[in-house]
Amino acid sequence: MSTTEITPATPPPSADKSKRRKAKAILAGGLVLGIGAAVTLAAWNDSEFAKGIFDSGHFDIEGTADPNVNFADHEDDVSAAALTFTTSFSNMSPGGKVAAPYALRLDKDSTYKASVSVDATADGDANAISSLSYTITQVASFAACHVDPTGTSIAQGATLDSAVNNTPVVLETSANIGTDAGDEKFLCIQVTAGSGLEQDKTVTATWEFIAESQAA
Repeated sequence: MSTTEITPATPPPSADKSKRRKAKAILAGGLVLGIGAAVTLAAWNDSEFAKGIFDSGHFDIEGTADPNVNFADHEDDVSAAALTFTTSFSNMSPGGKVAAPYALRLDKDSTYKASVSVDATADGDANAISSLSYTITQVASFAACHVDPTGTSIAQGATLDSAVNNTPVVLETSANIGTDAGDEKFLCIQVTAGSGLEQDKTVTATWEFIAESQAA
């Protein structure tokens, strides 16, 4: 009698194995979905821009040595205003004194106030440079400038080419910037001849008024 081999049927997957396959399929689907979501988010970009335009302020001092002449900008020693000293400035002798007025202000477009200090230089005879001293005093007006003025000393020099600053001059901006210049500040430059001044000497003194802008 022949024997017939019967191939056993493949048993159906157990419930546990089926669950594992489903879990893997779901997990794989989740990975694909995750990649798709990342690409979509990268495409959703948006930007905003903001800009500002900035202008620097304006700052300029001007001066005059003559109350009847308009203020002007004297930018260097070549264009320096010529001071008008009292009688005898061209015929000085030991102990003699002379004085000259000068005025400063900020121009109409200045947007910052100024603190002004002084520097001094001199050219000419060495004896005259060392034998002449000066003081610069802030006074109330041009008319208040004379050889013994009343006011606040802002600078002085034991010689014409030296400078010691005592109190800076403060220049204020105009209340109507763009229309009116700032208020004028009046100075009086007094020069005194020392006992060592020799005859027939000539010297040219130049005072520089150095303005530094201050916070408005």
